[in-house]
Amino acid sequence: MFKLPKAPDQPGTARDGRNWPDNFNDRLTAPLPTFRELFQMFRELGPRGDLGEAARIPVARPPALPRADAGQTMVTWVGHATYVIQIGGLTVLTDPVWSDKIPGVRPRVTPVGVPWESLPRIDAVVISHNHYDHLDTPTIRRVPRATPVLVPAKLAGWFRRRGFRDVTELDWWESREIAPAGSTAGGVRFDFVPAHHWSRRTLTDTNKSLWGGWVLTADDGTRIYFAGDTGYGHWFGQIADRYPGIDLALLPIGAYEPNWFMKPVHLNPEEAVQACLDVGARRMASMHWGTFVLSAEPLLEPVERATRAWEAAGRPRDDLWNMAVGETRIM
Repeated sequence: MFKLPKAPDQPGTARDGRNWPDNFNDRLTAPLPTFRELFQMFRELGPRGDLGEAARIPVARPPALPRADAGQTMVTWVGHATYVIQIGGLTVLTDPVWSDKIPGVRPRVTPVGVPWESLPRIDAVVISHNHYDHLDTPTIRRVPRATPVLVPAKLAGWFRRRGFRDVTELDWWESREIAPAGSTAGGVRFDFVPAHHWSRRTLTDTNKSLWGGWVLTADDGTRIYFAGDTGYGHWFGQIADRYPGIDLALLPIGAYEPNWFMKPVHLNPEEAVQACLDVGARRMASMHWGTFVLSAEPLLEPVERATRAWEAAGRPRDDLWNMAVGETRIM
């Protein structure tokens, strides 16, 4: 059986009682925008009146979630950055958002891809950062309180105040392993990896908690990278060095206009394709588009540009998964 290797230079699993810094400003790749730049961005963004393209976003909402057989890995796109990943005998949710609306933006332009009632037992939830489109309070309230939750540094308290009993907060390059219920062997290792982003949930907690992505490695060697929210930069090459053989990269391709404002923290479609190459992933599945209107680009432009960039890079078309909302693919 494949043995989960220890990540190079990994400090080990994080434990409670650590002396975290007051903030993580030193992890920023670029300075945060000023209030003047924020005002200019909102003025350029303007109202989005015509959302007619939303009807062309593919939706394949099944009545029930397909179940993976033993040894199978499946991914299902729920919408935005939410995936249901069935890997190593576990069912994992990434940045779960089942709400029709989140603060500050109009309601979903496409439906939730998987009915909450059709989900099996959730074995783990991973959170990339605390922005409202990735950490949704109404959805988290629906998660059983005994569910293991893996979060960035200094975000555990948010979950414990809501009654969660199995919360692990990690720094970059740290990990935790989770085995299927009733099993003492195998399972999945969850490694928290860097991203080019930031965090804030209120006016007073800017960068008080960390941000990042996740690498999931099953005991059969299957490896999935969930990038969360990120701009383009040097971290992708380092992730490739530490976690070779990534089978699938779940990468954001939307929310990139206006480019002068979004570039440090959000990939555009061409950068997402390059990031997939950088991390050495065989396949790429797109996300962070077609759900919430967060930026100025046309609704369908992200997937169209990603497809052109993928083909220009000479990658096999079948290895680019621009999935319909609610679609499941077997790896």
